[in-house]
Amino acid sequence: MRILAHESVGLIIDIQERLFPLIADNENVARNTAILIEGLKAVDVKILVTEQYTKGLGVTIEPLKNLLSEINAIEKMAFSCCDEPAFYEKLSLQGVRNVIIAGIESHVCVLQTAIDLLSSGYIPVIVEDCVGSRNPNDKKIAIERLRKEGAVITTYESILFELLRYSGTESFKKISRLVK
Repeated sequence: MRILAHESVGLIIDIQERLFPLIADNENVARNTAILIEGLKAVDVKILVTEQYTKGLGVTIEPLKNLLSEINAIEKMAFSCCDEPAFYEKLSLQGVRNVIIAGIESHVCVLQTAIDLLSSGYIPVIVEDCVGSRNPNDKKIAIERLRKEGAVITTYESILFELLRYSGTESFKKISRLVK
């Protein structure tokens, strides 16, 4: 099964100011997610953003917020994005089947969202080097479960080149510069 750009939407889950510093390997998660966001934009994949309880956890971290400035984050209280009606409505309007996911925490919001997406007929594509948890073992176990549940597990470089399909285009040049 190929993951095609016109059948996909990106989803950045809860990479927020107060939780982010506690995430294992957080600088790599932020750097990789920034590359993913820029790459998704280069291939015209729309992006949705969620923030969990902003009063307590703050807003999306500054480097990513700048890349996502034209997107209004959807605030949620539920762990699964799918339990937030505003999110599910926006997702439904996209007319896609693949949801390319980056975010935190792997074993809570990312896991529950992906499982709910699967049960609603979507294909969650977990970008493993763009998700994180406070405890590395929680992430490891979440990725194992996600794979068993039927989610696609990939990396930011792999998914960006899969979405591209061809070299020699302006999008290819942009993504090539991003992944170097």
